[in-house]
Amino acid sequence: MALTLTISLLVGCVGTSGGSESEHGSTDAAGTTPISFTFFSADPNPNWQNMQDDVGKEITKRTGVTLDAEFAVGDPAQKVALIATSGQYPDLISPKGELNKLVDAGAMLDLTDLIEKHAPNIKKLIGDQSKRLRYSTEDKSIYVIPTYSAVGGVNFTAGGGFELQHRAVKEAGYPPIKTLKDYEKVIQSYIDKHPTDEQGNKNIGLSLNADDWRMYISVTNPAAETTGKSGDGEYYIDPTTYEAQYHYRTEGEKDYFKWLNHMYTIGLLDKESFVQKYDQYLAKIASGRVIGLIDVDWDYADGEKSLKSQGKQDHTYGHYSVMLSDQYKDNRFQSTGFMAGWGVGITTECEDPVRAIQFLDFLASEQAQVLNNWGLEGKHYQMQDGKRVVPQDVQQRIMNDNTAFSRESGIGFYTNLGAHYGDGVQDSTGNYYTKNYPEQILNTYSDADKETLKAYGASTWKDLFPKEEEFPVKAWGAAWNISVPGDDDVTILANKMRDITRKRIPQAVMAKPEEFDGIWEAYQQDLIKAGVEKMEKGFTKYVQDRVKLWNE
Repeated sequence: MALTLTISLLVGCVGTSGGSESEHGSTDAAGTTPISFTFFSADPNPNWQNMQDDVGKEITKRTGVTLDAEFAVGDPAQKVALIATSGQYPDLISPKGELNKLVDAGAMLDLTDLIEKHAPNIKKLIGDQSKRLRYSTEDKSIYVIPTYSAVGGVNFTAGGGFELQHRAVKEAGYPPIKTLKDYEKVIQSYIDKHPTDEQGNKNIGLSLNADDWRMYISVTNPAAETTGKSGDGEYYIDPTTYEAQYHYRTEGEKDYFKWLNHMYTIGLLDKESFVQKYDQYLAKIASGRVIGLIDVDWDYADGEKSLKSQGKQDHTYGHYSVMLSDQYKDNRFQSTGFMAGWGVGITTECEDPVRAIQFLDFLASEQAQVLNNWGLEGKHYQMQDGKRVVPQDVQQRIMNDNTAFSRESGIGFYTNLGAHYGDGVQDSTGNYYTKNYPEQILNTYSDADKETLKAYGASTWKDLFPKEEEFPVKAWGAAWNISVPGDDDVTILANKMRDITRKRIPQAVMAKPEEFDGIWEAYQQDLIKAGVEKMEKGFTKYVQDRVKLWNE
């Protein structure tokens, strides 16, 4: 439920802090004196309940803080640019990859001293990784508390890769699904036998989500992933020289898009993939007619939740490690280490930055992390023999009525508001901070999930992917996490490449097969003419500076 951007949202703090002194002065404990902060997030949150959910009420009870929040709809970059140029900022802001616009506008406070004086939980959590919070080699300020990259922990879950409905995989006899050919064969086999659903509506082999920025997730990122390049956004980074290359110009990617062209030609790729809106995409998934997806679970979750609420567990999806061919190794889970980067900052408009940092510090505390991940003791979990346990009736709601449950409980709503530990990290009681650890993950699986995994000799979807310890930690973290100033040639050129790519990729995929090579070559020439080599050279410096900043 996104709010319309208004000037009233962008005014300074409202209320009293009860103990703060000057802008960066000392203060007593924050207490619970009521105070309201305006907040903008570049992420959408359609289920936001104005902190009237269980977790939100408890946060307010313990801190006195309420948030007058707005969440981006459409292109978040445009929203952040509007805020930056307005000169009127919300008290707290989470701009994701657009922080540079706000820094350039002089909108952000340097949080270094505030953290040192008023944020013991953040200091403890970040530990010896504080260098990674600095903005750049030239500007060592800390402008955001990192909230999108967890501290410590390991990946236990696989929410991405290539997805297939359980019923299709079961009917195919649980074959190996390792390459695009394997994946295609399962879809083709099912569509051949079941061209329509029970109501006579046409089943869809594969649908893609190309609505705005989601095109990266569903259409273009997989070209890099299926050719053995770990998630670095629009770039491939040479692991030895740290040189950057626009990933569409690297080996193997033409063949990936040619495969999409093939799927389109033979009728297995949804003809509306490049024109449908996000809600239409979700509605198709909710109908149960879409056999395959190339996406991440958080992007198609609302559609799948509808299937679960209808009792159609066999219409939901499993995750598979699919590559262009067997000559490539899947390194989707190569570790980035602690990336810092995206997070929440305090703007120069905030009248009480001390109280604001104390609020962010509370969110980094052990009690707040347990609250956000597990909910309220006695209502959402119980303590049994010293362990946190989710009651069966609560677990059933999480699995089968998740949208309503999330709105009521607020569990997980505040993850990207506060710094936090990752999966597999234990708190002071010996319990895990998050629910994403093997024993609890198994409790979230449906019978259809378990049946499919058992057929492949696996316990979790992550078991079907190469393990992160098989790869070295990336020295630069992730390229998409590197901030580039808005007026830099790299940013200007990147926007040109984005426009060319968003035009040429759909054109190539939907072309007649005999026209594909010509369109692809024209696309490559368009990139060169637009200055892609200059962009690559410029971004290489940012990558190399990141490595230096983190290790000097």
